[in-house]
This record gives sequence, C-alpha cells and structure tokens, in this order.
Amino acid sequence: MGYKVAVVGATGNVGRELLKTMAEREFPADEVVALASERSAGRKVSFGEDQDLTIQDLSKYDFKGTDIVLSSPGGKVSAEYSPKAAKAGAVVVDNTSYFRMDPDVPLVVPEVNPQAIAGYTKRGIIANPNCSTIQMVMALKPLHDIARIKRVVVATYQSTSGSGKAAMDELFNQTRGIYMNQTAQPHEYPKQIAFNAIPQIDVFMEDGSTKEEWKMVNETRKIMDPDIRVAATCVRVPVFIGHGESVNVEFETPLSEEQARKALRAFEGVSLVDVREEGGYVTPAECAGEDSVFVSRLRVDPTVENGLAFWVVADNLRKGAALNTIQIAEKLASEYL
Repeated sequence: MGYKVAVVGATGNVGRELLKTMAEREFPADEVVALASERSAGRKVSFGEDQDLTIQDLSKYDFKGTDIVLSSPGGKVSAEYSPKAAKAGAVVVDNTSYFRMDPDVPLVVPEVNPQAIAGYTKRGIIANPNCSTIQMVMALKPLHDIARIKRVVVATYQSTSGSGKAAMDELFNQTRGIYMNQTAQPHEYPKQIAFNAIPQIDVFMEDGSTKEEWKMVNETRKIMDPDIRVAATCVRVPVFIGHGESVNVEFETPLSEEQARKALRAFEGVSLVDVREEGGYVTPAECAGEDSVFVSRLRVDPTVENGLAFWVVADNLRKGAALNTIQIAEKLASEYL
C-alpha cells in the first residue's frame, strides 16, 4: 500500500533534503505533495532524479486524505499547521522545535527509542529532535545500554546550514568579501561567521545558557533517560554542512575502551572510524551527504572515575533532520498505519 505524503516547507534546506531522501529510500508513497508559502507556489522542486513537483500554497491546502505529513517550515508555521493536519487525519512528523518538549508528543530517534512512536495517537504528531541532539544520543545509546550514563559534557561545532540557506550564503559572501578587503557585515548571526566561531546558537536563557544548549539537555533526557545530567556549550563555526561534537561521558560503572568500541561498532547507524594516526578520524567535510553518525578519537577521560571522551560528526541535514524524519515515517508506515 502506498501513502499520500505532504512535505511542508519543501523549498527549505531540510524540505529539499526530505524529498531527496524519500526518493533515494523509495518511501512507499503513491502521491507526494510539496507545500510552502504563497510566494513559492507554482515553483518546481526536485523529487528524485527525474521528477519535479509543483509547489502548492500551504495556506490553501486541504489535508483531508493525506496520510503522513513531513513538516519543516519553522516553529511558528508548524504550530499552526501541524495540529490542522493531525485534526484532518494525517500523522505529522514535525522537524521543528515547537512540539519537542510537549509531554503528549513523542520525541524519536528510531535507533534509540523506536517504542516511543506508539505515542503518536495522543496528538497525531511525532517530533524530530534537534540535529545536535540526534547525533549525540546515537553515540551515547549503545554505551548507556551497558554502563548507565551519569553525566555528559559536550561542546558542539555546528555548521551554518543549521540556520538555513541565508546563513550559508552569509558565510560564503563574508569569506569572499574578506579576500576582497571588504568588512564583514553580519545579518543572520550576531557576529562575523567567516574565519570565526560564535559561542551562541539561538537566544539566551535566564541561566546564561542558550536555547540550543537547553534543547540538548532536555531532549537527551526525554529521549534516553531523565536522570542523565548534560552540560552543553554550542558553537557556530564557518562550515557549510556537518556538525562536530566533543563529548565527555561519565558512567555509573566501569566501561573499557574495548567494550565501548565493540558496542559502537554493533550499533545501527553508527560508524566507528578511529585510527590513532594523522587523519585517522572523520571531519564535518567528510560526513556531508552520508547517513551514518561517525565516532572518532575514542579514549579514556582520566579526570573522572568511569569516563570516556570521543568526537562525533554527522550531516545535520540528513541524519540530523531529513533522514531521521524519513526513518520515523518508515517505522510509522510499516508498524502502525
């Protein structure tokens, strides 16, 4: 049986990646509808190698008869249209931050907590986690299963594609401008992004953390274990695609390097690439376009009793967004609908 699938926000970075990933994985859809704002209506967007879809106006679309909605239009738009789609009978897989911490909306990484998908019946919505959270919990889950995690300290190095196309353009234009002796003019970011690192992603909270850091803390707890303590520092770096993370983990019981390596190698969706020589690790530039979450630089953290440290990278537009969304939809279609 094929499904009628609507992709909301089809002209954005993640929306285009959703359509590409659906086609690559041959998602069982009889009909795919591309939705965006009125100003994009009538434009064409690629679906697979040899098919184009005509963008329809989201505000005029009737969701009745649509089985699955893959939504990535931004939080405010999702807040309005995801409940409308669910009310019309569709199941929404929402890639924005709006519904993630709603207790009646499951927050899912299919390799980590697939059982949570069953909770979609409460509101008709499943939330896709933050990109930086997804790749971290993918690396943490196989370790947590054999030695419970007490505490995580993570510093992220997040690419500009996480902020959208305009931010990627800003990085490109600033970089080019600097070589032409032009002063960088920030618009998408609070400071220059070219040849720089910005320790602020999203707005500041009252406790001094940023919203992105707050997301990593609370989403990890919701997905994996409410007792895990997380300290995060999230940094935007001058990279187009691919997030990096430096992670230090403290466990309740001893966990050797070899046990960790064995668990990571066996875990679906994780690739351990860790050779202790020059270049024996994966960087964001190398993970772009890849589905795996790559773990490197695995070693003992000698500053705590039961500690390990590692480096993890992933394509934030694929596993960090589109691929995870499609994987949720695949499980939803095969096991629940």
